[in-house]
Amino acid sequence: MNALTRWDPFRELEDLQSRLSTLFGRAPLRKNGGKEVMTVAEWAPLVDITEDEKEYLIKAELPEVKKEEVKLTVHDDVLSISGERKYEKEEKGKKYHRVERAYGSFTRSFTLPEDADASKVAADYKDGVLKVHLPKSEKAKPKSIEVKIG
Repeated sequence: MNALTRWDPFRELEDLQSRLSTLFGRAPLRKNGGKEVMTVAEWAPLVDITEDEKEYLIKAELPEVKKEEVKLTVHDDVLSISGERKYEKEEKGKKYHRVERAYGSFTRSFTLPEDADASKVAADYKDGVLKVHLPKSEKAKPKSIEVKIG
């Protein structure tokens, strides 16, 4: 005997939203009968990348990550930031009503621009923000040449 299944178009939308959220590194928001369902997110720190005439600057938000648990590598023109944010130990007698922050290992990788000097990468870490300074190579900087008119 075949069972009939009721078609729910919103379930298909939630499945699509979940796939897109995973693709973009965000925690999917799921609802079950109008109520939120808790989900565990895969965590990737947010970054800002800026450029000026001297360097590229990558700022990564790493709240509650110890400096010793962050690793920065440059290999084959790819800069990688990796580390781990550890989950707080559960305390007896404490009830958690909502846990939205994600924990666990993370890796963010960026292909370096052609004019970046990978041998001079420098980083500093303060107040949960990692700043990676990536200087531009000397050959990439514009030079002015004086033209003499004779």
